[in-house]
Amino acid sequence: MKYCADSCQVEDTLQFVAGKWKSVILYRLFQEQVGRFSDFKRWLPRISTRVLERQLNELVADGLLEKRVYVAVQPQTEYRLTVFGQSLWPVISAMEKWGQYYHQQRVAVTSADASAK
Repeated sequence: MKYCADSCQVEDTLQFVAGKWKSVILYRLFQEQVGRFSDFKRWLPRISTRVLERQLNELVADGLLEKRVYVAVQPQTEYRLTVFGQSLWPVISAMEKWGQYYHQQRVAVTSADASAK
């Protein structure tokens, strides 16, 4: 049996969502269900094309996303969450809730600082 430190489950989770963009890509797909490359560029305007390609490819390789290529005059590629990818909803949802809480706290502190001046 392999020894597993208390934190290894967190490390296992992080291998799938770590990085600046993977969690955001997953979050957008939970909202939209399907995303084309151009959709991600619109949804995430600060991400470079190269980084987006790499993140999508890694998410596909990890089994979180399914990539479907439709052959047409202009081929189109769509990305969808796999069942395995959908299992990350509690993680992504918790990140969203914490982000909302953090934003509210930051606004409250900023308002309090402004009032004190």
